[in-house]
Amino acid sequence: MRQPVFTGACVAIITPFTPDNKIDFPRFGQLIERQIAAGTDAICVCGTTGESATMTLEEHMQAVEFCVNTVNGRAKVLAGSGCNDTASALVMSQHAESVGADALLSVTPYYNKATQKGLIKHYEYLADRVNTPIILYNVPSRTGCSFTASTYQHLSKHPNIVGVKEASGNFTLLAETRALCGDEFYLWSGNDDQVVPMMSLGAKGVISVVSNIWPELMVQMTHLCLEGKFEEASKLQIDTFALANGLFMEVNPIPVKTAAELMGLCSGALRLPLCEMTDEHTSALRTLLTQYNIPLKN
Repeated sequence: MRQPVFTGACVAIITPFTPDNKIDFPRFGQLIERQIAAGTDAICVCGTTGESATMTLEEHMQAVEFCVNTVNGRAKVLAGSGCNDTASALVMSQHAESVGADALLSVTPYYNKATQKGLIKHYEYLADRVNTPIILYNVPSRTGCSFTASTYQHLSKHPNIVGVKEASGNFTLLAETRALCGDEFYLWSGNDDQVVPMMSLGAKGVISVVSNIWPELMVQMTHLCLEGKFEEASKLQIDTFALANGLFMEVNPIPVKTAAELMGLCSGALRLPLCEMTDEHTSALRTLLTQYNIPLKN
């Protein structure tokens, strides 16, 4: 029986930028070290929250390699390697494998809106050409494309396709997937406000935005679930719902990078077409962080 790539909390880590719009690698290293110190089980680099869509291929490869080298085996590293072009996705996947990523996080091809047959052909093409485990990523609100449970069932039979980050919010799809695929196709929550209910259906953890600012929370919540302590975990989920919700008051990752700047972790600089939060939302976010006793810079 194959094992999950990780269990518990994985941070979908932000990518800090310098004032001249380059990757701030010293700050990036500090963010990674902060996650490891907090007990985060895995780090996902170059995902949606990491603004991979605005990186050049060279930057993408540099960020993945830097993360793998910095983590140095102390946690699992998931490398975002999805693209709307299968050939480009393969280039990123093979590079991430070559530098030692533990898994590939591969989002559904966006804009093209592939059919289910197209999704199967896309992922089998990739999985046939790498040996590193592939975690599918279903986020139809951003891609315009979603898996069906029967497609999950088909793809789960490939030895290199091990599971999915599910951010559809569709619990019927989750239940049907669990029924069809059993225990060897793993699920991870892609929504911070649904961690406990998803883990109650058998998910192995979360790939989290909230972890960027409060990693200890997500570690505690997921590990309580893994221990079967769902009542305690549910209280954490409910008590921090406002925070998880607030970090999406504008499109991700605008709020979480703004929060990181308010905390003094890194610059909140974004790449267009993402831009700074409105003053009203920034004030609301500051108030929310204060309510949760999250320390802010002076």
